[in-house]
Amino acid sequence: MNEAAPLPAQPRTLLLHGEDNIAVALGNLDVGMTTAQGVTILRRVPRGHKFAIRPIAAGEPIRKFGQIIGFAKTDIAAGDWVHEHNCGIGEEHGAFARDYAFSEGVVPTQFVPKEFQATFQGFRRANGKVGTRNYVGILTSVNCSTTVAGFIATEIERSGILSDYPNIDGIVVLKQANGCVIDYRGVIFDTLKRTTWGYATNPNMGGVVMVGLGCEGFQIPRFKDAYNIQESETFRTMTIQEVGGTKKTVDAGVEAVKAMLPIVNAVKRETVPASELMLALQCGGSDGYSGITANPALGVAADILVRHGGTAILSETPEIYGAEHLLTRRAVSREVGQKLVDIIHWWEDYAERNLMEMNNNPSPGNKQGGLTTILEKSLGAAAKGGTSPLTAVYGYAEPVTEKGFVFMDTPGYDPVSATGQVAGGANILCFTTGRGSAYGCKPTPSIKIATNSEIYAKMIDDMDINGGDVLDGKSLETKGQEIFDRILQVASGDKSKSELLGYGDNEFVPWQIGATF
Repeated sequence: MNEAAPLPAQPRTLLLHGEDNIAVALGNLDVGMTTAQGVTILRRVPRGHKFAIRPIAAGEPIRKFGQIIGFAKTDIAAGDWVHEHNCGIGEEHGAFARDYAFSEGVVPTQFVPKEFQATFQGFRRANGKVGTRNYVGILTSVNCSTTVAGFIATEIERSGILSDYPNIDGIVVLKQANGCVIDYRGVIFDTLKRTTWGYATNPNMGGVVMVGLGCEGFQIPRFKDAYNIQESETFRTMTIQEVGGTKKTVDAGVEAVKAMLPIVNAVKRETVPASELMLALQCGGSDGYSGITANPALGVAADILVRHGGTAILSETPEIYGAEHLLTRRAVSREVGQKLVDIIHWWEDYAERNLMEMNNNPSPGNKQGGLTTILEKSLGAAAKGGTSPLTAVYGYAEPVTEKGFVFMDTPGYDPVSATGQVAGGANILCFTTGRGSAYGCKPTPSIKIATNSEIYAKMIDDMDINGGDVLDGKSLETKGQEIFDRILQVASGDKSKSELLGYGDNEFVPWQIGATF
């Protein structure tokens, strides 16, 4: 008797919530395939993309994660590919109602007893803060002084003197792209001032030299007065015009750095609690897997850090748009939740004034990876924030002083967003990516987490952790613990992949909000 031929394996798909009317393809789905949801594929569905699991009428909400990600532009048959051609959030649908339910979903954090809290090897600063790195920074007040700042760093590195100071991680040059034709009473000056001082005082900085031209709008004396800054052995300023030109300023800058090196090198790593970690949460080059694998796994890691007394910063306001109601439910007070809502309204007005719309955010790469609308992207991006109570909401580059899970208002553009977080005090950063973002950060080390195994294997030299194995059965809890353990290792001095590649010198990008004259 002939044995029956084995039945072809069902294509791998994923239904994320019982209220969803779409499912996600975990591999390419060809026409005629029958899925685990019992539907036959009518149009090819690329991996990471969505397909309807039942008929969806024109105008009906399309749901993923149990939440609205858009509305059907036309009637959609069961088994059809769901993407830009038939799913959108056009003006005809208006702003769909979100119930902010302020503070109704707060679950108090169960803190780990102090005697059992995790530790890492960090640099304890005189002000009590703890760094994960020990850099000497060369800051600039204006684009006109960036070349001189670069020359100073080149001369220091060329001399080989850094090899005599093993506790120093290197020289980082933070180059301004603006700083001149700005109103010193306006928002650009305030933002640059806050961001620059935030970098100068980030605990990963052991010493700083600030270089200006002299006649720019962002005046160093006015900057020093604003923060009552006194020059010291580890903070020096100079301007090219006052010192006497390029060559003299380079020489003066080199001597200032050399004088700092023994002092900066004198600090050594010591055992400190994980409560001293301030984790920046970032995602870039997102895809259809981001909200399923790496982002919620990073959210688990953020929750672990919060339970150990640390701080996690979620940002990228345009990329929580449409998901903000999930955060307001976790706000510790109505005031904290309302502050987030007010920021959302500011962004809606900001987009309208600049003749744009919030749904412009998903990039072509995001869409190729399976993300269709900003609502879908935001739901996945917000997952990085875990489930802990939202304790505070901050403006761009404001010093983060609250412990726990917090939010900082930043653009969605990764370098600008991360710049604000580092200025706020972040001393470690995790960055998820599905399409394969190439990103690093100085002075704050960046840990890259791939959302799928394909990009992890393809870009192995850039990726620190593979989040794609969540699709193969690894639990989010296990992956989150893996991420948390790696955070402790990198915070203790292990180099991240982006550090090994030398990234981080060009990622200082302050937010340019106001007008440039």
